[in-house]
Parts: sequence; C-alpha cells; structure tokens
Amino acid sequence: MKFSEMPYERIDIEKTKAALLDCVSRFESADSFAQAEDVFLEVEKLSSKIDTMYSLAYVRHEINTEDEFYSAETDFMDEALPLLQESVQQWSMAQLKSKFRPQFEEKYGKLMFSNIEIQLKTFSPEIVPELQEENRLTTEYTKLLASAQIPFEGGVYTLSQLSPFKQDPDDTRRLKAWEADGLFYEQNGQKLDELYDRLVAVRNRMAKKLGYDNYIELGYYRMNRNSYDKHDVERFRTAVRAHLVPVAAKIYEQQAERIGKAYPMNFADAALSFRSGNPKPQGTPEDILSHGRRFYHELSAQTAEFIDFMYEGELLDVLSRKGKAGGGFCISLPDYKAQFIFANFNGTAHDVEVITHEAGHAFAGYICRDIVPMENRQPTLEACEVHSMSMEFFAWPWAEGFFGKDKDKFLYSHLSGALTFIPYGTLVDHFQHEVYERPEMTPMERHELWKELLGIYMPWIKLGEIPFYGDGRGWQRQMHIYERPFYYIDYCLAQTVALQFWTLMQKDMEDAWARYMSLVRLGGTKTFTELVAAASLDTPFGDDALITVSKAAEEWLDGADLSSL
Repeated sequence: MKFSEMPYERIDIEKTKAALLDCVSRFESADSFAQAEDVFLEVEKLSSKIDTMYSLAYVRHEINTEDEFYSAETDFMDEALPLLQESVQQWSMAQLKSKFRPQFEEKYGKLMFSNIEIQLKTFSPEIVPELQEENRLTTEYTKLLASAQIPFEGGVYTLSQLSPFKQDPDDTRRLKAWEADGLFYEQNGQKLDELYDRLVAVRNRMAKKLGYDNYIELGYYRMNRNSYDKHDVERFRTAVRAHLVPVAAKIYEQQAERIGKAYPMNFADAALSFRSGNPKPQGTPEDILSHGRRFYHELSAQTAEFIDFMYEGELLDVLSRKGKAGGGFCISLPDYKAQFIFANFNGTAHDVEVITHEAGHAFAGYICRDIVPMENRQPTLEACEVHSMSMEFFAWPWAEGFFGKDKDKFLYSHLSGALTFIPYGTLVDHFQHEVYERPEMTPMERHELWKELLGIYMPWIKLGEIPFYGDGRGWQRQMHIYERPFYYIDYCLAQTVALQFWTLMQKDMEDAWARYMSLVRLGGTKTFTELVAAASLDTPFGDDALITVSKAAEEWLDGADLSSL
C-alpha cells in the first residue's frame, strides 16, 4: 500500500485503556502458556495499531506543519498518549509477574523482560501532566524552527534551504548566509531560552516525582540504556578528548591552510572544506534518488528488494519546502511492516547522506520487520545509528555516480567529517549532563557553559564575529537538545563502530558486509554491546576502538591527493 493510501484513525483512548486492562485480566488468569501467549499477541496487535496511527499523524504533520487537521491530531497525541501509560504499565507488570515468564523468555528472549524493568522506572501516573507539557513544548519548538522564513539575497528561505549558501566558496556570501541564519535564532533567542527553561524544569520535576536526584538517571532509563551507564559515557568522552580531538584539530589546521584562513576559524570558514567549494551531488534530486536505487540494487539482493519496496510504497518525502519541518528521520509503520523516510534535500552532500543514512535505518527495519515482540525489532538508538552510519560508508564504491567530478572531494570530506563530528556530538552530550546536574542554571550560564566546552572539544573554532554562533548560543539549533535529551551521544558511539566497519571495508568489503548483516539481523534481540560483539568489533567505551579508527582514518587522509581539489 502507498503511504498516501494508508488510512488514519484517531485512537480512542478510553477504549484502548479498557482493551489493555481486559488483556491484563485475561493474561493473569491464563491457565496455560498458549492462552497467555494469545493475549500477548493480541496486545502486540493493539500496540502496532497505536504506533502506526501515531506515525501517520506525526509524519503528515511534519510534511506540512500548516496542515490544520494533522496539526490538531499531533496536539491530540501529545495530550492523549501519556494517558495510556498507566494501562501500559499495568500490562508490563503483569508480564514481569507471569508464572509463564520462563516460557516467554525461552521463546522470545530475556532482554524483553530486562527492557520492561527499565521502562517501569520511567513512569508513574503522577507525571502524566509533565509528560503532556513536555510534548507540547517540543512540538512548539519544532513549529518555531519550521516557521523560519529567512530573507537572503532577494529570496526567502527555510533553515534547510539556506544550507547551501552557508557552504558557498565565496567568503563574503558564505559569511552573510551564516549571519542571516544566526539572525533568525537571535531574534527568537528569548523564546528559545524560555522553551528550554521550561523543558529542563519539567524534566527535573518528573525525575523528582519518581525519586531520582535529577533528570540524568531518568533520562538514561528513558533512552533504554541496557548495557552501559553514565560512567561508561564519561570514559568515552575522556577517550574522545585524548585521542580524537588532536586528530580533528590537525584536520582543521590543514583545512585552514588549504582555504587560506587563519587558524582557529570562525564557523563560516570552518564550513568550507575546499577553496574550490565543498562536494556537491551531480544532477537533480530525482537523479540522486535514481542512483540511490541503483546503489541498493547492486549492493546486495536484500537491499535491492528493500529499496523497491520503499519506492513502490512512496515511503520517502525528501524535498524541502515552506511549512515542512526541518531535519530528517526514519519512522516505523508497523501495521504495514514499513518504514518512512523524511528529509530535506538542500543541494549539498547531505542529500546523498539522506539516501544512505536514513535508508540504512529503513533497511534494518525492513530486515527485522517480522520479529516478535515488536519491541525487539529495533535495538537501542546507538545501535540503530550503527545501521545508518555504516551504510553511508558502504556506499563509497558508488560515490562517483552521486558526485561525478567531486567524488574524491566527497570521500575526503565524508571521512574527515566522521572524525570531526564525534568531538561535536560529545560536546552536546557533555553540555546536557552539566545542564541536568544544575537545572537551576540561567540561560546566560548555559551559553557560557557552551562557550567553555567549545574550547575543550572544538579548539579549531574562533568565537565572536557571527551573531548567535559566535556568542556561544549555537546549541539552540540542535534539535536533539530540546527534543531527545541524551540521544546525541548515540551518534558518536555509532560513528565509532561505523568507522570500524569502514576500516574493514578497506581490506575486505565482503567480510565487512557479512559482519554488518550479522549485526542488523539481530534487530533489538541483543544489547548494544552484544551487537557490537556479534560483529566482532571493539566496544566504543575505553580507548581501543578510538585509537584504532583514528589511526586508520588519519593514515588514509594523509595519503589522499588533494592537489587537484
């Protein structure tokens, strides 16, 4: 079925609560495992419908935030879904206490129950008002950014549409684009500060009601961290500062010399990799999509089947336009065993990365679409990002079809960007830990904290010169900080694993793909660290993985011939 044909129906919350509680009663009174399993599968079906309706409403709202119907449906979901949590919690508790738990563990695995135990630590009926408020505030933030209409050179642009100008090889034009972008955020700075103040406060209030010292422990549970904790993340951040920041600084020093700028650079100059311009995809958006289809057809039989399913179901919306929300994501439509890719093409290398990154998520979802229970189809989010970031590297042999004469530029930029991203992503995570440890911080104190951490994780950046960015307020453009606390480190952990796949690809592409598929096929039936081990790779926690990948990538970059670029 095509996405446009998928029917949407508002979830009846009272009927759904009653159905869940009826299932709890019948599950608890089951006389046999077979009876209990029938009820379990009934709840699976009900959960699938709820998730599908939520996804349909959310995607259609993001495609056009000005659509009044789906705007109203999103508002309804923000209010209604927290009201289901108490009934969901009762179902979860019934599963944990079931006398048939050994049979469920034998058939569906023990991790399902470990995850339920974590989920139970994230909710109490007391926090329903806070959950509703959190939903309203994050939706308000999304709408604010989607409303941007930025005047530039006689035109009017969304934040995404302005991105190509922020990479323009003309120094004056590029700087003006960064200033125009920064001016939007600066003009909305008070509102952005207010929204974040309220989000930090409401999350801290949730944590206190649930008995935690602050939001950090609750935030980790909400991210379903089931194989590591904040101390492991602290070890990773330490390793990033020790092993990766120096390599990233060297990359930017060479970049400054290449483009004729003093080091450290302002944000606008750091955005230009080559004096002749950053790599750009060749052809139209349709050409990119067409070559993406060819890539997946030639990569493997599984990816060929997958990409045909995506295109035939019209399960992509990738063009940027007025009223469309920013960013990109992949989301599940479980009733249809499908994934939907949402993105904003902007004429930069990002467009190709959408086809590889977001489709990497979708491919993993496609491979695991039949796993039961539904929760075991998708692992925790850092493992999901391994799926997508690794797929970006698997596309390297097809780079010429995407970039033409800019192929070598892209390969250099992609690898160097993977390395330099990790310090930035780690900075985002460190910032959030500090914020939630000190929720009473003022907006100005948060901006000063961001400045301080920039100096530690991104010493190649010179502050000042550009409004908003140069003032230490650039964190406000990072959607995850507002919408998904503690998510961003997942990208860094995943990139460390993906770079290990890249290292393998340089020696044996077939072996790398086999290891990748061994990880993907497991879906969420294993923890993140178990999935990494299943691919015979090093865990990101500690020094070994970062030392290995930074050394291999640095050698490749040093050996690249940039004389013609």
